[in-house]
Amino acid sequence: MRAEMQTLADEIKQSVELLRRRLDWDKSKKELDELNAKAEDPNLWDNPEEAQSLMQKRTALETQMNAVGEIQSELDDLTELAELAADEGDDASLDESQELMAALHKRAAQAEIEALLSGEADANDCFVEIHPGAGGTESNDWAAMLLRMYVRWAKTRGFKVNVIEEQPGEEAGIKSATIEVKGHNAYGWLKTESGVHRLVRISPFDSNARRHTSFASVWVYPVVDDNINIEINESECRVDTFRASGAGGQHVNTTDSAVRITHEPTGIVVQCQNERSQHKNRATCWNMLKARLYEMELQKREEAAQAQAESKTDIGWGHQIRSYVLQPYQMVKDLRTQVEKPDPDAVLGGALDDFMNAALAQRVGGDG
Repeated sequence: MRAEMQTLADEIKQSVELLRRRLDWDKSKKELDELNAKAEDPNLWDNPEEAQSLMQKRTALETQMNAVGEIQSELDDLTELAELAADEGDDASLDESQELMAALHKRAAQAEIEALLSGEADANDCFVEIHPGAGGTESNDWAAMLLRMYVRWAKTRGFKVNVIEEQPGEEAGIKSATIEVKGHNAYGWLKTESGVHRLVRISPFDSNARRHTSFASVWVYPVVDDNINIEINESECRVDTFRASGAGGQHVNTTDSAVRITHEPTGIVVQCQNERSQHKNRATCWNMLKARLYEMELQKREEAAQAQAESKTDIGWGHQIRSYVLQPYQMVKDLRTQVEKPDPDAVLGGALDDFMNAALAQRVGGDG
């Protein structure tokens, strides 16, 4: 087997060992056997909520363990194939084995990152809120670019995106937007994107073609499922209805169907205008408020845990996390992990995985 293939094989083996340790393999195997036994109990569905929770837990654990088993099995097969090809001097088969080994190496590295997504709400769907900073049209346009970037990233992963609300800017871009991203581990992946994003470019809105710096804030919080109980005192909330703006048809634009809820103790404001029915928009708003309050609680816990480790959280509303420079040179740099990419067009087109992987690994490493 070629030296470079042997290196790939050794690294895949290390990934498998790390994944087995993270899963606590023997303990997880025992737990899966217990869950399988419970799943066969004919009385299980007498309590549908408990049954659903058990089945979800079983599926998640089974998926994780199967993924590790598949990587190990493929590694064994490829190693055998490569050694056979090397013995027979079959360069074509050796080249094919090397390509397959490189693809498996990438999969194993991705499985390592996926294994880090074990937080309380990581598996949940999430909301992504985007708000432009000061700067009018410039910042509004930048916020719209970020919105497009996250929608494209989500779609390349096979996630579903629903627009909850979008307020268009007067000349260009958006004044605010909220999307719901639906898919397994949506919150786990996107949570490291919360913070302030900075753009440097020659402004398309400046007749003198001067360089402008724009800012926009991104806020990510998990959709709260039925297993998470968040109490809200409705007397502490102000509910306003208003006329929806932007696309949506004549009915949306001529009735007060949009809903805004302000949670007075925290100052949290949520709004929804994507449904024609005020009733549906109101229900979505209450769900968003629960999600925001839950995310705030998770944030407090994380900050407390990191304070104990004598360090501050990297995620914060006023914290700049990434710079996107289009002129005088081209570079996207994450200020937390120092990951750099020389192709802003690809990043703005949704190529965010390298940034997310590094931020997630750093965050988990800090927690440990």
